[in-house]
Order: sequence, then C-alpha cells, then structure tokens
Amino acid sequence: MPENTAIIIAIAAALVAFIGGYFLRKLLGEMKISSAEERAKLVLGEAAKEAESKKREALVEAKEDILKLRNEVEWESRERRSESQRQERRLVQKEESLDRKMEGLEKKEENLAKREAELGRMHDELKALQQKELQELERISGLSTEEARQILLQDVEKEIQQEAALLVKEIEGRAKEEADRRARNIISLAIQRCAADHVAESTVAVIPLPNEEMKGRIIGREGRNIRAFETLTGVDLIIDDTPEAVIVSGFDPIRRETARTALEKLISDGRIHPARIEEMVEKARKDMEVQIRETGEQAAFDANVHGLHPDLIKLMGRLKYRTSYGQNVMKHSVEVAYLAGLMAAELRADEKLARRAGLLHDIGKAVDHEVEGPHVTIGVDLAKKFGESPEVLHAIAAHHGDEEPETVEAVLVQAADAISAARPGARRETLEAYVKRLTKLEEIANSFSGVEKAFAIQAGREIRIMVKPDKVDDLGVVRLVRDIARKVESELEYPGQIKVVIIRETRVVEYAK
Repeated sequence: MPENTAIIIAIAAALVAFIGGYFLRKLLGEMKISSAEERAKLVLGEAAKEAESKKREALVEAKEDILKLRNEVEWESRERRSESQRQERRLVQKEESLDRKMEGLEKKEENLAKREAELGRMHDELKALQQKELQELERISGLSTEEARQILLQDVEKEIQQEAALLVKEIEGRAKEEADRRARNIISLAIQRCAADHVAESTVAVIPLPNEEMKGRIIGREGRNIRAFETLTGVDLIIDDTPEAVIVSGFDPIRRETARTALEKLISDGRIHPARIEEMVEKARKDMEVQIRETGEQAAFDANVHGLHPDLIKLMGRLKYRTSYGQNVMKHSVEVAYLAGLMAAELRADEKLARRAGLLHDIGKAVDHEVEGPHVTIGVDLAKKFGESPEVLHAIAAHHGDEEPETVEAVLVQAADAISAARPGARRETLEAYVKRLTKLEEIANSFSGVEKAFAIQAGREIRIMVKPDKVDDLGVVRLVRDIARKVESELEYPGQIKVVIIRETRVVEYAK
C-alpha cells in the first residue's frame, strides 16, 4: 500500500512538472516572439530610413550628372558653331580669291588672243617678205630653191664627211695608242710576275771520277767494258786527257741521262764488268721512267694544268732532258704556260685554256728526234691522239705562225713563247750567229738562177723565195725547191728543220691609150 502511494505521488509529481514545464516554455516562446517582432520592426524602420536616404542621394547625383552633361553639350555646341563660322569665313575668302583669279585669267586670255592675232599677222607679213626675198634670190642667182638646197646640202655633206674622217682618224690613233700602252702594260706585268731564274743549260754530260785509275776500269780489258756500256746505252763514252773526268755524248737526251746515271752508279759501286754494267743500265732505265713521270706531274702542277693524259705527262717529263738553243724545253713550256695564263687573266680571256695550250705547245719536241716532221705538226698529232680540245690543237699549230691565230688564247701562247725564248740568258745562240745563219740561208736561195728575192722568216724556220715567172716554169719550180732544200741541208747547220717555199706569180699588164 505504501508502495502504490509512493508511485502515485511520483506520477503526480511528474505530471505537475511536465505541465509546469510546458506552460513555462510557452511563456518563454511568446516572449521571444514578441521581442523578435519588435526587433524586426526596428530593422525595417531603419532599412526604410536608409533606403529613403540613398534614394535622395541617388537623385542628387543624377541631377548633378544631368547638369554636367548639359554643360558639356552646350560647350561642344558652342565650339561647333565657332568652327562652322570659321570654315564659313574661309570658304568665303576662297571664293573671293577664286573670283579674283578668274578675272585675272580672263584678262590674260584676252591679252593672249590679241597677241596671237598680232603674231599671225606678223607671220603672214614675214612669209610674204620671205617669198619676195626667195624670188629675188632666185632671180639674182639664177637657181631655183630646190637647186640651191641641193648645192647647200652637198657642201654641208662634204664638210661633215671631212670632219667625220678627221674624227675617225683621231679616234683610231687614240685607240691604237691606248691599245699599245695596255698591251705593253699587260706584257710587262706578266713578265714581272713570272720571276724565272733559269738560263741556258749545258747539253754535255761531264762525269767526275774519283781518280785516274777509274778510267782504265771503265775501259776494261781490251775495251770490253766501254764497248758493253756504249752498246747497252746507245751513247758514246769519250775518255780523253781531261783529268778525272769522262764525257757522255749522245743524240738522244734520255739515253744520255740514263747513261750518266748508270755510269755514276758504277763508279760509286766500284764493280765494273759487262754483267754489272747491264744490271746498272737496266736499273737506271727504270729509275729514269719513274723520274720522267714525276717530273711531268710536277711540271703540270707548277703550270696549274690538270686532267692531262698520263702519256702526255710522260712526254712532258721527257722535255726536261730536251734543250732548244741550250734552253731547257720543259722549263720553257712551264714559263710559257704561266705567262699566257697571266696575260689571259688580264685580258679576261680563258686562263685555263691559255695555260694548257702554253704547257703543251712544244710537246712535239719530246719525240721530234724519233718521228719525222716539224715539232709543231708532231705536237698537234700527239695532243689530238690524247684527247685535247680543238682550241688547244689550234694554239699549238699556230704558235710558230704555221697557221693564222684565230683565238685570243692562240695569240697569247705565241706571244708568251716569244717572250720566254727572248729572255736574256734563256738561249745560248748569240745574235751574231743567228743573223749569220739567216744571211747564209738567203744567200743559198739567191745563188740559184731564176730567183728574184728570198726572205728568211719565222726565226729562220722558213724561207720564202720569189722566182721570175719568165725564167722558171711550173715544172722548174718543183726541181728548184728540191735543189735549194738539198743545198741548205749540205751547207748550213741549224736546229730542227727549215721549210722552203717558192712563189711563182704571173702578171699581165696592158695600158689603155
């Protein structure tokens, strides 16, 4: 019982507490709501006041902007009105100026019209006066106007032709002087830049000996060593009273050089007998072939000429052992190539062609003692055989005047050849001997019956003979040229060969009386 009462009391207390809490929360909520409503009213009132204030401020700013824009528009309008007024004043001024100019032009046109009319009247008067003067001149001179014009034109034409001829002559003289001056300058410049120092070389091979006993060893028992040496080399070995020296003599320069090399090796070795001689001669020949090829290559390199056929290079190397009047032909060829190239460069011609033709111009001399004919013809044939161009062939053929030079390069090679050969000390032959040989050549030709005149030309390489046509007929010319050639061969000593040309000319003259 007491437990149930306690429970009931607890429940009643809980209910009272719950109800009291409910009403307390409701009272507190109503108080918060009323407080929030009051705060909201205050916020709304403040917001309305603030909005009204901003509205008034915005209206004031808008009014200020409108006033500012209105002022700017009014200022711009005033400026535009001022500019328009200024432009209007300028236009008015221009119109007034144009009006004044138009008035001036109208006055000038009137004056020009008056002057034109006056000039026309004066022209008519002058024309009439001129016609009267012409009629009077025709009456006085007895010539018509056309006839007088022709005479005047003829006189003027003659005067102009004379002046033109004098002018042409003066221009030609100046051009010739200038050409001569430039030619001298070019040649002197080429010679100056080509500083060749070689002179005439000796054509005799003298071999020194270590002692006099060596002469006996070279001769050998009953001369077997010297006979074997001369047979194998094809040269003559001269052993005379010259102390400690022997001389190698031979027509072929290659054989002579081979013999000299072989003999020097035999003397150095000391063992001299036929078998050893044969061995040394063969070795000297092989060494000579190598040396010839290397010498030819060096010559082509020095002359700055490339692409030569290997056989042409060998022939160029052989020219080292060939002399002309004591001048080394290979050095002469290199010098001609250099001179021709320099002059071609100055004249803006083909420098490579000039150098190539200059180097090969005397290539025929490498084998002229083995092949019949002049070295020019031999050289042309060799160059053609080994694929040289027609321009090079022509330059080779024309360098001694056998053909007329047709290219600048051919003329330059001809000039360079003459310069190199005429260099002081280049050739051993003296002027006296040269003149004597030419004089003797002409004397031989003049000694034959029927010869009228004889001229030695091309440095004595050719003689041209004029015969009397009434004393020598066509068949007699053939016999005469053969007889003169045979007499030249028998009585005159000369290098190479001489071309004999006979010219027989028949002239018939009659006078009309």
